[in-house]
Amino acid sequence: MGLAILAATLCCSVAIAGFMRSFALRRNLVDLPNARSSHVSPTPRGGGVSIVSAFLSATLILFAIHLLDMKTTFAMVVGGGAIAVVGFLDDRRHLPARLRFLVHVAAAMLVVAVLGGISEHSLSAWGIKQSWIGFVLSLLVLVWATNLFNFMDGIDGIAGSESVFIGLAGAWLNWMQGGDPGLTAAMLCLSTASCGFLVWNWPPARIFMGDVGSGFLGFMLATLALAASRQGRIPFEVWPILGGVFVVDSSVTLIRRLIRGDRWYEPHRIHAYQHLARRLRGHKYVTLIAIAIDAFWLMPWACLADAFPRSAGACVLASLSPLVLMALWAGAGKPER
Repeated sequence: MGLAILAATLCCSVAIAGFMRSFALRRNLVDLPNARSSHVSPTPRGGGVSIVSAFLSATLILFAIHLLDMKTTFAMVVGGGAIAVVGFLDDRRHLPARLRFLVHVAAAMLVVAVLGGISEHSLSAWGIKQSWIGFVLSLLVLVWATNLFNFMDGIDGIAGSESVFIGLAGAWLNWMQGGDPGLTAAMLCLSTASCGFLVWNWPPARIFMGDVGSGFLGFMLATLALAASRQGRIPFEVWPILGGVFVVDSSVTLIRRLIRGDRWYEPHRIHAYQHLARRLRGHKYVTLIAIAIDAFWLMPWACLADAFPRSAGACVLASLSPLVLMALWAGAGKPER
């Protein structure tokens, strides 16, 4: 049954992405190259609909066969659906940033209200005893993760690959720790849906994910991370390690732009991965570098943090510190010459 659901999710994602590409070409829904983009030819957008459709369908099936509980299903379907809808509308009509932000906050509040915040057990490891801080931090994490994937979805294949990695790694760790099998299945389905989209988005991309996909992926990965850590199976610190490539690049870039006085919400192409794509004259090599860092550097640290929860905080610092230096070397947040 599980393999059938994964196979159906993959096929559904591939098929819908292909349909969306044809639809976008007929309706002239394409991203045109400009001074702030990293592509050089007009490319259809909105392919993230395939990830949303395939994953939410799989989620409902998991609920129907009693693998996912009502609360988790409700949080993912309603919260994730809201993020996807506002992203889709933004892809079509360019909604005001304030409206998008309000929807992101509302969806995050829904998830925290239904699932709860970061557990007191996770907070106690950092010397925090007030449970309300866990709720506030959860809101910030959910909103930040939603925009994080949006910021980092700037070259072919990178956001989809990151989702595949985090989904697979999270599912593996949750399974090894004897976590909820429904969450393990959901993580695998999100990874599989992303893999189906990559068939069309791998460099050179034939369709872009768009805000409908990038925001949804960030929000959904954070929701699954919160649900898994609430069980006490996986230390919450494991998740920023798994997402270290995106966390570090976006954070360093944002901090340097704020220090310089830039408007943080304005589009740009000065993330480390975008600088590297221009240096290497292509997207594929940068995406492969990110995959290599995920697999050979971050995954071992995540396993170590999972095996020794009391040292999880130290693992976060040890794993991400070299990435900060790499991001600075690559030019994260540095204006183009």
